[in-house]
Amino acid sequence: MNKQALKQLLKERRALISPEAHGFTRPDGPGRRTPGLAQHQVDQLTRRAIGTYQRLETGKYPNPPVDLLRDVARLFGLNEQEWISLCRYALGQDPPGPLTKASGKEVPGVWQEALDGIQHPAYVSDASWDLLAANKPFHDLFQDGRPPANTMRWMLFDGREQLTDWETAWAPLVLPQLRAALAQRPDDATLLDIEHDVLTDPTTAAIYQNGSGGYIHPDGDERPIHHAQHGPGWVTMCAAMPLTAPGSRLIILIYHPGQRRAHARTPVLRADRRPQAGLPQCDATP
Repeated sequence: MNKQALKQLLKERRALISPEAHGFTRPDGPGRRTPGLAQHQVDQLTRRAIGTYQRLETGKYPNPPVDLLRDVARLFGLNEQEWISLCRYALGQDPPGPLTKASGKEVPGVWQEALDGIQHPAYVSDASWDLLAANKPFHDLFQDGRPPANTMRWMLFDGREQLTDWETAWAPLVLPQLRAALAQRPDDATLLDIEHDVLTDPTTAAIYQNGSGGYIHPDGDERPIHHAQHGPGWVTMCAAMPLTAPGSRLIILIYHPGQRRAHARTPVLRADRRPQAGLPQCDATP
């Protein structure tokens, strides 16, 4: 728990909430003049025992329940980044899920410009795998030049003919991502519809129910694919997340024509910790 950061975040956000907006009145005579809700008013609005919020704000509530943090975050109108910060300060970890159902469904418009500057096929999808933006090389992957509206549904159903070795190279790695997404967003209507169709289809149902659940992202994967313009090949996948939209993803597909190369993965990148020539070195020896 980071008590100082927790107190600063909560106190600042509490001061922005008008008591009058929630049916409270300020004292007319001598009394409290601090802006925003009083601590006991937060308890009343979140239906907690008096003193609960005071313990939270002052860092005297070790391991507070997530539902308390969520109620406070919604009362204070925190955004997703502030929600993540709240959980990190109070619990030392990221939240188990988004603050609202609408989170992860939009990214800043500049992402389209960023995609247009990437030479490889690239796209951004939201937390439901609905396509938000894509560049021309990604459009060129498809016969009609039209990318799928939902990339998860395409990888599991509509794209089976284009995704080479679908039953072994794609489905077993995509389906665990669906399971992981639903663990964080169990009420997401789009994901639930896809899961329903997965369980209705005998092929996907068998893989979904019997496969491994530990695979949650494709970063660094190499998979075979049929490019609409360049024919059979394979892609190396780079995955990242726009930070303003938890659950969304940026996917870059580095396409290579022909047979997949022999080695399984490209080398990893690590920071060079070797001393640089000409710079003074610190001797850590006492």
